[in-house]
Amino acid sequence: MAPIRLGVNIDHVATVRNARGGRHPDPLEAALAAVEAGADGITLHLREDRRHIRDDDVERILAALTAPINLEMAATDEMVGIALRHAPHACCIVPERRAEVTTEGGLDAAGQIEALAPKVAALRDAGIRVSLFIDPDPVQIEAAAKLGAPVVELHTGAYAEERRGELARLRFGAALAALRGIEVHAGHGLTYANVSPVAAIEQIAELNIGHFLIGQAILDGLPQVVRHMKALIDAAR
Repeated sequence: MAPIRLGVNIDHVATVRNARGGRHPDPLEAALAAVEAGADGITLHLREDRRHIRDDDVERILAALTAPINLEMAATDEMVGIALRHAPHACCIVPERRAEVTTEGGLDAAGQIEALAPKVAALRDAGIRVSLFIDPDPVQIEAAAKLGAPVVELHTGAYAEERRGELARLRFGAALAALRGIEVHAGHGLTYANVSPVAAIEQIAELNIGHFLIGQAILDGLPQVVRHMKALIDAAR
């Protein structure tokens, strides 16, 4: 079985920065650190309200990194225009509502085929690899195939919430997508505790993980930075 790629979502580095303003912590530095640590790519979600990642973050990260960049975005004319202008390696089309704290479910590709078709085609024609973030639902997978999306990212949120039967749904959805010639990715809510069963699904080629990794980095890294700061303070006396 081929190794699974890990895409690290750095949105919430920007969330911490934006909570106070200024430039620290810098999402670009986080992206570089993640790649240095072995991440296979970087994911960032440029939301319509710019609540975390901002336009200049996209520009700086694309300019500085050679690793693949996956730009998550809503299927709007504005976002398609930004993607076409910057030409990231990939774009993942996600549902987006202003009131939500985070993405709450998969894209209804089946219900939006006519609206999505020209946007998917424009991105593909520009050489951008298009992914649709969908629930592991056969209807949505068939819609992705109809739209000509080369990749689907299966929403693992319900699995992460331990809903009964969700792992089986993910396995079936991954197998169906692969049968349709679609590359399968997965993500949302994955942690140390629940990632292994998803990573064991044969057809999955990539996992995209963000919030848990950024949160765990605070816990794992805080002792080191406190010790370093204390040493600097002590050395000044």
